[in-house]
Formats: sequence, structure tokens, C-alpha cells
Amino acid sequence: MTLHPGAWWLWALSLGAVAGRTNNPLLLALVVVVAGCVAVSCRQDTPWASAYGVFLKFGLVVIAIRVLFHVLLGGVTGPTVLLTLPEVPLPDWARGVRLGGPVSAEGLAFAVYQGLQLATLLCCVGAANALANAKRLLRSLPAALYEVSVAVVVALTVAPQLVASARSVRRARALRGDAVRGVRAVRVLLAPVLEDAFERSLVLAAAMDSRGYGRTAGQSRRARLLTGGLVLGGLAGLCVGAYGLLDGTSSPLVGAPVLAVGSALAVAGLWSGSRRVRRSRYRPDRWGPRELLVVASGLVAVSAAFLAPADLGGAALSASTVPLTAPGLPLLPALGVLCALAPVLIAGRPTGKRT
Repeated sequence: MTLHPGAWWLWALSLGAVAGRTNNPLLLALVVVVAGCVAVSCRQDTPWASAYGVFLKFGLVVIAIRVLFHVLLGGVTGPTVLLTLPEVPLPDWARGVRLGGPVSAEGLAFAVYQGLQLATLLCCVGAANALANAKRLLRSLPAALYEVSVAVVVALTVAPQLVASARSVRRARALRGDAVRGVRAVRVLLAPVLEDAFERSLVLAAAMDSRGYGRTAGQSRRARLLTGGLVLGGLAGLCVGAYGLLDGTSSPLVGAPVLAVGSALAVAGLWSGSRRVRRSRYRPDRWGPRELLVVASGLVAVSAAFLAPADLGGAALSASTVPLTAPGLPLLPALGVLCALAPVLIAGRPTGKRT
């Protein structure tokens, strides 16, 4: 019996929240390892089961690009100069931007930390795509989101379809005797893979639309505007409130209060839309104790990262680059991230395949 796809996404987003809380490379590497272990141990035999490896490679590319931008355009500076590149003079209107110049160890470490943070977020999303069945997740979406069904379908299925398309295209070229590898293989495979992935997502969206998914028949304009306004207002409140919590310089009124108001509006919008739209589901996915335990393991990791006191690792969440010091592993946040390994014992490798 496979787990509810929403549980996997909530678990992965919890690990992503931990990655957004810290730039400590040791803790970020631990998040990547935990997400990878769970993705490999609990994934099903599906075409998108290898999504984690694809996102991991994207993350390595992101780190390389971030370091390259720092070397060429500069950024954080420090006293430890590793090398000095020829600097290109720029006009006065580009003051503050440079091309070339000194490259310091402090700035290079800062660029690596930032790139690793973004790569970790990509790995968390990759783990969710490898574990969760996107089609089953769409059937579990709140009814208030039916009005944007086509966009939701394309957004949620394009990444899994991209992985499936890459495997099918590579297999087809291998059958034809084409063994191109490396950078040339990426250039050859990119266009057919993207085209096939988007085509599959659009076909799925059209199929769901033909079955009534997203229809608003019998609904008044006033009711649709009310639901849309509540959902959009709630999402805006969630974004502003989350920014207020993460930004230490913002007013206390911008953080938790706005987040609470946004959550209330979003819940009201989803409840209003669910009352208006009735759709039957064949073999609906239900939440059980295992799903709750998986989500709880992710919430433990988030709580440990956000509530850790300074003497138990809270001070080590922000790695110092100026002056450049060796990062230490935050004790309590690291234990919280290790708790996110619980799905390996709770879920294990599914024995069946459900689409």
C-alpha cells in the first residue's frame, strides 16, 4: 500500500524549509543525504522514480554556475586573495559592478554556500517528484483549485514527465545505435525531451478537462469571485508573513499575524470552493497513521531548525565567511534532520504499483 502523495510533498517541503533556514554546508549536505536515502528506499517502480538523480545533477550545475558568476562578477570580498583575474573597465553607469578582479577565499566560500543551499532545495523537490505520483496528487487537490486545473496539471506533472521522457528518448536512441554522451548528448536530447514532456502534460490536462475537471457550471459569478479573492488573498498573506518571519529586520506585525491571517483566508477559500464543487473519486487516497507519521518526521526537522537555541546549534545555522571559519555541525537541527529518515521505516519500498 503506497502512501498519500500529499504526505510526501509535505515531508519534502519541510526539508526544504530547513534548507532555507541555514547556509551551513554540513547541515545542507545532511539534508541532501537524508532526502536521497528516503527517495531511493521508498520510491515506486515508475518512470519518474529516478527524478531525484536528475534534480541532484541540476543542483551540481547550479553550484557551478553560482561559483562562476562570483568569479566573473565578484561579490563578497575578503583578505585572503586566491587569484587576481584581469579586470575589464566598465562605464560610470555600471558603477558597483565589475568584470574580473581579485577572487578571495571568503567570497568563494560564500558563493559555494549559496549554491549549495539552492541545490539542496532542488534535491528536496526532486525527492518529492520521485516519491509522489503526480496524477494521484491531482485527484487529491482541494476543489477550490479546480478553476486553475490546466495550469495545476501542467505545473505538477511537467517534472515527472520530463524524467520519463528523458529515459524513453535515451532508450530509443540507444536502440538506433546512437551512443552519444557528454555535452553533445545534452544538446541532442534537450529538444525532443522538452517537447515530449510538455506534450504529455498538456495531453493529461486536456483529458482531465474533457472529464469535467475545472468546470464551473451552475456557479454564480459572485461565488467564483469570492472564492478566488479568498484564495489569492490567503496566498499573498502567506508569502508576506513568511517573508516577515525570515527577515529579522521587519516589523513583528508583518510576521506571525500576517501569516495567520493569510492561512485563515486560504482555508476559507478552499472550504468555500469545496462546498460549491462536487466531484466523485475512484479509489480515493486517504490519510492514515503512516501518512501522519511521515509528515510529523518532517515537522520535527523544521521545528528543530527554527527553534534550536544557540547552545544546541542555533548559532551554527549561519556559517561565517568573513572571517572564514570552519563550519560546525548544529547538534539539535542535525538530530531533527535525521528524524526525517523515519519514512524509510514507516513506508519502506512499496510492493505494489498504483497509478
